[in-house]
Amino acid sequence: MNDPKVHATQFRDGFRRIHTELEKMMVGQGTLLESVLVAFFAGGHVLLEGVPGLGKTMLVRTLADAVNLSFARIQFTPDLMPADIIGTNLIVEDETGRKSFRFQRGPVFANIVLADEINRATPKTQSALLEAMQERHVTVGGTAHPLGEPFLVLATQNPLEMEGTYPLPEAQLDRFFFKLKVEFPSASDLHTILDRTTTSEQPQISRVLQDPAEMRLLREVVRQVPVAREVQQRAVQLLLATHPDTEAAVPLAKRFVRYGGSPRGAQALILAAKIYALLDGRFHVAQADIDKAATAALRHRIILNFEGEAEGVTTDRIIAEALAR
Repeated sequence: MNDPKVHATQFRDGFRRIHTELEKMMVGQGTLLESVLVAFFAGGHVLLEGVPGLGKTMLVRTLADAVNLSFARIQFTPDLMPADIIGTNLIVEDETGRKSFRFQRGPVFANIVLADEINRATPKTQSALLEAMQERHVTVGGTAHPLGEPFLVLATQNPLEMEGTYPLPEAQLDRFFFKLKVEFPSASDLHTILDRTTTSEQPQISRVLQDPAEMRLLREVVRQVPVAREVQQRAVQLLLATHPDTEAAVPLAKRFVRYGGSPRGAQALILAAKIYALLDGRFHVAQADIDKAATAALRHRIILNFEGEAEGVTTDRIIAEALAR
């Protein structure tokens, strides 16, 4: 099956079926669900920012059910240790009395991992997750233990409560494919949520993907979508527009930004744009697809300077100016 149109149709159908299952549990969050699935099929991790009670945990658990993958939830707290995440070596004794080390796997060895309130753990514990997110393996006692495929981390953080938290370092933020803001539901959506959650009837989630091989096939379709050089140039221009020391920098970046987006930001723009093209029924990427991914892919990769922090400038505003230019 080498027909690009068949590939695009196959991907779009699978994507929409999973999206429909997620909507059974999440009300009024269509754009958020689409963005999470874009990151999932691109093979990237997601940082979800929103106040408690908006269904972030439900979203991740439902995704795991819909794609038939293992799920683990890690509640990050200040006393959480790296071994609580990645696992540890245990001393075991066999029938003959001989003792040896056996590796006890931690919750990070699931396919989909929910890192709840990730900014509450200490930097030492956060760094343990950093290796898993980037290298797709963990190292214990000098031995590397590979993680299963696929592997996706969806981390949450509360934007309001900052007491007792540890800001994520720039290197870890850069590992996230998208940073998504979970918006508060509207009045009509709240009514729908109450109707669904205060009665005895519960929505049933159907498994859309029965085998991980199906998911790998759909991910491979994404990689096959071609990108013209002038379209790729749009991603490069957007990235350079966030760097204050380049000629392409927009005025807001020159004044308020300390460091612009990394090359991973451009990679996220291209991969997400390929998926948006497939969802639109095309097997080629347009500049509009790049623009659609820009905010979620770059907002967490731009580091403001002191003046930008003091003025309350948001990275979304800087990206909006770059898009307008």
